[in-house]
Amino acid sequence: MLCEEVLKNVFPLLEGEDLAACMGVCKQWRDIASDDFYWKCQCSKKWPSVCKRHRPPTETYYKMYQTFSKRRVNRALPPPRLSFESLEFFIDIWSEDKPVYSGLIPGVALESGIKNLPLGVSNVLRTHLARPDYKMVVPAEPRFTIPLNQSVSVSVLVARNDSNKVARIINRAIFDYIDRSSYRALAFEYLDLSPYYPFISGIRGWISLLFMDVEDINDGLLDVFGIQLDFCDVADTKEEVLWLLDMLDWK
Repeated sequence: MLCEEVLKNVFPLLEGEDLAACMGVCKQWRDIASDDFYWKCQCSKKWPSVCKRHRPPTETYYKMYQTFSKRRVNRALPPPRLSFESLEFFIDIWSEDKPVYSGLIPGVALESGIKNLPLGVSNVLRTHLARPDYKMVVPAEPRFTIPLNQSVSVSVLVARNDSNKVARIINRAIFDYIDRSSYRALAFEYLDLSPYYPFISGIRGWISLLFMDVEDINDGLLDVFGIQLDFCDVADTKEEVLWLLDMLDWK
């Protein structure tokens, strides 16, 4: 009995994590610590206004503390509703107003990436492509060159074979940044998301032209061997990319 009285005086002084640990010591401690009074004490430390009610907002103060006391960790995404098998990508690239590349690319081709990089690709670019963050990469077939002294732009659309709908990813964005150290020319555009997601904005779709490590750079030409599409601001896995594509404003 004396031990029980001591516990009843000590438990209100503990922090929530310590009180929860006490519940695992033995049945007696668990029975005492399960009294919702002690959890009301914990809730009063975090949310004093909650305890002004006669009853807890949830079923018990214990449940409320369990649910809201810690920041929610990232939970695993459910399986995406889209698949690359049901997608087609339309990529068009212009130098000034002259088309230099036009590709109808199956989603599975972007998903698979480039299996064997051609000779002449820099080690820096090889390291970039080998990083674990998810990137959609496809060979530029046929290969093409772009001049450094001209404005180069790109458009990217994506179509769903399962619903005959199309969404825009990039609309005539300019490759205004050429990173010679990583052998990439980059362009981006902010995504048009469905009105079902009104509070989400500022997500960018990035497209990169991957060019060879050759002396043509000094002649003002970039020899493009591959195209990379990614949403690296927010999506690092295949599942995240598919969910983000699902959130586009499909029409």
